[in-house]
Parts: sequence; structure tokens; C-alpha cells
Amino acid sequence: MNSCPPKNFVPEPFEYHSEVELRISAITNLGLGVGRVNNWVIMVPFVCVGELVKARVFRNHKHYSEADLVEVLEPAAERVEPICPLFTMCGGCQYQHISQAAQLEMKRAHVREAMLRLGGIDRAVEPCMHSGHSYGYRSKITPHFQKFKAEKFFPIGFLARGCGAKLVDVERCPIATEGINSELTAVRERIRILAKTFRRGGTILLREAKGAITTDSNAVVTQSIGEFTFRFRAGSFFQNNPHALPMMVQFVGEASRGCTYLVDAYCGVGVFAICSAKYFSKVCAVEIDPDAISIARANAETNGISNISFIAGNAAKIFCQVSFPAEHTCVIIDPPRSGCDGDFMEQILAFAPRKIIYVSCAPDTQARDLKLLAAKYGVRTLQPIDMFPQTRHIENIAVLELAKEMDPA
Repeated sequence: MNSCPPKNFVPEPFEYHSEVELRISAITNLGLGVGRVNNWVIMVPFVCVGELVKARVFRNHKHYSEADLVEVLEPAAERVEPICPLFTMCGGCQYQHISQAAQLEMKRAHVREAMLRLGGIDRAVEPCMHSGHSYGYRSKITPHFQKFKAEKFFPIGFLARGCGAKLVDVERCPIATEGINSELTAVRERIRILAKTFRRGGTILLREAKGAITTDSNAVVTQSIGEFTFRFRAGSFFQNNPHALPMMVQFVGEASRGCTYLVDAYCGVGVFAICSAKYFSKVCAVEIDPDAISIARANAETNGISNISFIAGNAAKIFCQVSFPAEHTCVIIDPPRSGCDGDFMEQILAFAPRKIIYVSCAPDTQARDLKLLAAKYGVRTLQPIDMFPQTRHIENIAVLELAKEMDPA
């Protein structure tokens, strides 16, 4: 083992590759265990709360150090054997060593902590919803390959954990569907045969929809959500867990009830707007991508939904185009990971709909936005959903109502 430190290594408070024993007190939302040695924080991956571990320090920061796991000296009850032989090497999963029940509780705690620390929201979080599919659920994967170099190993797979651009060769991904894994073998063979003809590396798409696999990002595919059918481009955004998606859509629809009008501010191909339309007199759906809005219109027609109007435009500029009375309107927002921009937040506060359903794949930016909305709104419900088991990612739904509309807690 190479024990020579990198040129930029800071040798305090630990020398390079110093081995330490520590008790894990918490897991961060990035999936790293937290422990202390002489009151100094050390971050260690692939551990469980309560475990005594041996770790090897490889980097010292100003306020903490990073270390690799060497040995688990006292394992926790929730520790399980990982299914994937590439776990700890591939950067895709962080929690295969933790039981599913413990993962759900941990993700619930992460939402609670983010809301309290970043949003100042002191409210109980509902138990994390789970589809019952802990593996074999992911309906889209995007393996990578790099430029071919003669007489060198040619990996096709995912980024290695903590190693920049290095790839881990992945023959099979346990969190992907069986159909995708079957097709992955053939795709890898084709790429290897053609590798010398590529001028640079690239990314492969494998998407499963309705039991069929496509590798064409522009192909229009079909996916059912309960009684509804949706078409979308294989390479565009569409939730990748078809087992958990119906749960999320049903929760959003039920939570949005009680108003006459609905605005879906980031509608994509129309999932929330179409599935919730039956609860409302009129629905307005907004999407900045003209291709997506065209498909959304077609999806509404396919599903026999006639009370939706579509606006192709920026979500930050929509409320000047919405004629619904705010006191009878619910707004669904499902923004990108970065959350809502300042213009949108100002406009939704000025519009002041009776209810807001905020769907987020990033509870930290969601908490930041909820802190701004707290000027007028109270949080009714916080509902996490485990869309990506075995990983650190969390989907969270916040149900907000105008403070004057809420019953005393």
C-alpha cells in the first residue's frame, strides 16, 4: 500500500494514513458516518450509528478529517451484507450495508434535521414511505465509458467513489431492473466492439418502460401510473422508480384536495396535473420546455382530461397569466435540485394561493425555500418517500397552507 501523502496533504491533526478507533454517533445526509477522536470530528463511509470502527485518515480539513473504513470492531444490529460486489467502490450506492428499515428511519431523521437546521421548521416528519422494492427498481441507468486507449482496460460503468473521473466497470447493477441488466450485457459488448471508432468517451442510456428497453434518448416511450398512461422521451426527466411513483402521485393528489383550482408550476409531461385534475374545476400547467409541454398536452388528451390549460413558459413568470382566485387555488411545485429561484418565490408569495404542495428531491434546498414561505405559510405535513433505496437520496413532500387557514396545532 502506498503510504506517501499527496503533495497538498495537511499533516495535522493526523499524519497521513494514521489509524484511529472511534464510535459513530451519526450519519450525515451525504451518507458519511460521524465520530470523534480527542473531540476532533472524523468522517467515515459505510458505517452504522453506534458502531466502533477502525479508520485510516487520508485528508485533514480545517474542522474535520476524512478517513477510510478499515474494520468494524463492534457492528450495529442494523448492519447487513451488501448485495453488490462493487459496493464501496462504485459511487452509486451508500447504504447497502444498512437494513431497509434502518434506512427509512435514517432518511426520516435527515429530513427532520434539514428542516430544523436550514428552515427553522420544528415539525414532526411522517414515516418514510417505501414501495417494498429495495432492489431491482430503477428503470433508467446511464453508464459511462472513456476514450479508448490501446492495451488498456476499458471500463463501462459508473464513477468510482471519491476518485474524480475514474470509472468502475459494472456488468450488473442490483438496483436496476432485471430487464435493464439483461440488456446491459449486450450493450457493453457493442460498445467494446465499437470502442476504437469513438473519438471520445460517452454516456449510454438504458430506459425500461412497459417492459421494453430502449437506448435511444429521443425515443418516445410509455409508462403507466395507476389508471393513467404517459408518454415521454426516454432521455428526459421522468421518475425512475415506477413502484414508488404511484405512491407519490396519489399522496400529492390527496394532499392538494380542498381547493377549486390547481396550478402545476413545473409540470414536465403533465404527471401531477393530469393525475390530480379530477379533484379540481380547472387546472393550469406550466412548463419551460416546449417539447415537454407538447407531450403533456397529448398526454392529457390520451387520458381524457379536458379541464387543463397549458402554458409554455418560465415558472417564475406564471402568476401574471393565472386568472384563478388565489384563495381557492392550490399550487404544486416540483423544481430541480437547486430549488426555486428568487423571482418565483417573490411571485408565489405575492399570489398567495391557499395551499402549496412542494415536491423536492433535495430537502436542503426545500428547507431553504420553506423558510421564505414561512412569512405566510404554515407546514401542515412533511412526507418523505424512499424513491432510491440503498442510496442517500430522499424525495420529500411538504404540504403548506396559509397560516390563517390552518387549525391551531
